[in-house]
Amino acid sequence: MFFKDLSKSNPNFSSKISIYAFLLKWTFISTLIAVLVGSASAGFLVSLDWVTNYREKHPFIIAFLPLAGLFIGLLYHYYGKEVEAGNNLIIENIHKPFVRIPLKMAPFVYVGTIITHLFGGSAGREGTALQMAASIMDQFSKGFKFNQTERKILLIAAVSAGFGSVFGTPLAGALFGLEFFLIGKINYKAIFPAFVAAILADLVTRAWHVPHSHYLISDFPELSFLSILYAILGGIAFGLCAMAFSKAIRFMTLQFKSRIKFPPFRPLVGGIIVALAVFCIGTTKFIGLGIPTIVQSFEAQLPIYDFALKMAFTILTLAAGFKGGEVTPLFFIGATLGSALSFFIPLPTALLAGMGFVAVFAGATNTPIACMLMGIELFGIESGIYVAIACMVSYLVSGHNSIYGKQIVGEPKHENNKHHRGISISEIK
Repeated sequence: MFFKDLSKSNPNFSSKISIYAFLLKWTFISTLIAVLVGSASAGFLVSLDWVTNYREKHPFIIAFLPLAGLFIGLLYHYYGKEVEAGNNLIIENIHKPFVRIPLKMAPFVYVGTIITHLFGGSAGREGTALQMAASIMDQFSKGFKFNQTERKILLIAAVSAGFGSVFGTPLAGALFGLEFFLIGKINYKAIFPAFVAAILADLVTRAWHVPHSHYLISDFPELSFLSILYAILGGIAFGLCAMAFSKAIRFMTLQFKSRIKFPPFRPLVGGIIVALAVFCIGTTKFIGLGIPTIVQSFEAQLPIYDFALKMAFTILTLAAGFKGGEVTPLFFIGATLGSALSFFIPLPTALLAGMGFVAVFAGATNTPIACMLMGIELFGIESGIYVAIACMVSYLVSGHNSIYGKQIVGEPKHENNKHHRGISISEIK
């Protein structure tokens, strides 16, 4: 009664109580998110490491990629149609949180991704982490009796936790969850839950003793007008690459859908093409995550065609209907492109590789701030100015394109595109 009377007479007191209640509530919920999502990410990363090692020791298994694709296609066609949209389903639910995301999304995408990597598809892991996180945590929205705004915050925090824990970059994970569904705007209501969930989820994953990849940049040029100009030139190249990737994967997805009417046959055909290509070129360098090649791109100048081949393998794999994500392949594409650009742009090879690593990702997902923070978390504060320039330029140059078709343009990148405001990427011609 005392606090009730005091809140009536003192609005500032009532406001402070509301803030403290919000902090307490979302600290608890974010901790729950962290434990569940961080543990799920740890289990997923261990599984992914195991199947990757098995495939590399037994390359003949790649011959069965078409059958693996057929299995994934049949699984989703007959039992998982409602979760087939993947990350786009999460984005739709953040914008319009009416129907709960089915829990089956988590095991379906986990199985699909593990099979894709085991048999030699070129895919990533962020899509799986995001979908597992969102589908697991959305089951709690009913029990907590969340309204639409609270459910939106829950999904954003879950995505942040999934991304931050699977890559070991909690700050980037938090910003990614806040940026990825709405271009040009950030939902500040979710900023506290997103950061707490991402930071704690990363700690949980590390507590399971799951290692993350490390990349070293030891040579940084003195900051000058010329080095900034070189960074801008690199950013332009990375943005054009991101735009090409987004457009190509959208085009190839439409081609598979229009030319192959029975959905399970799409990954079957895609698997045949990818498997034949692997055996023809005689290397597994361009399938799976490609972490060894990413590490190598920081150590030596790689051929200019490496990024193009990885792009082709990834587009074929994902457009056909295999599961995984685009982000780690985008890291590969960006890092190898940056490494090759060091033949022409007089910046250190490792620095250009690091800039490309995050900048192509920034342009393809429209998340420049998250990618800038990822660069700093992975490569150190000394890289900050260079990766920031590369990410921002790539974001602008890539235009209104994205690997996430349901992303909505909140704030257009260019004044002459103001008519795009409020519509999704998939609606832009």
